[in-house]
Amino acid sequence: MQPHDFVEVFVRPLEELGVEYLITGSIAAIFYGEPRLTHDIDLVLILRSNHVDLLCNRFSLDEYYCPPPEVLRVELGRSHHAHFNLIHHASGFKADCYLFTGDELHRWAFEHRREVKLGPGAKIQLAPIEYVIIRKLQYFREGGSPKHLIDIQAMQRISGSDIDEEFLARELRQRGLIDLLPKIPQDL
Repeated sequence: MQPHDFVEVFVRPLEELGVEYLITGSIAAIFYGEPRLTHDIDLVLILRSNHVDLLCNRFSLDEYYCPPPEVLRVELGRSHHAHFNLIHHASGFKADCYLFTGDELHRWAFEHRREVKLGPGAKIQLAPIEYVIIRKLQYFREGGSPKHLIDIQAMQRISGSDIDEEFLARELRQRGLIDLLPKIPQDL
């Protein structure tokens, strides 16, 4: 699966609607690290109440699974962990959409996002590498999947010079994740 497939199916429609977003998760890890298969795209969205009906219309039920407007409004009302999925019927691609609810790390990530050009007229907004590493360590702590550690190892090896190590260490300490660093494989 190529990242641009997800771009066509999910990112372009969000841009058409004027919804600010960040790509994170495996797709971001691929850009900073090495290619691998993935089954979804992780997006952080700044979704406003006036976007809800527009989003439901653009991600119409004949082409996508999209939660009803009432569900999206409930998610918008959450103070943290707001989340929903979009699924493209024809491709089976899934977008895990996490809503910006004032979380300081999300705020920092939007302020430091990276625009990546994919070709003529095609670009994406990528979460900073530090954000991706922090979230992958959180997911590893929650679920134990080694794919997150392998992604981090590849990002460190290929894009390590881009990492603000001081910022990363401070954020990992604050989140109780610093002790997971030694678990990242060094020789793959």
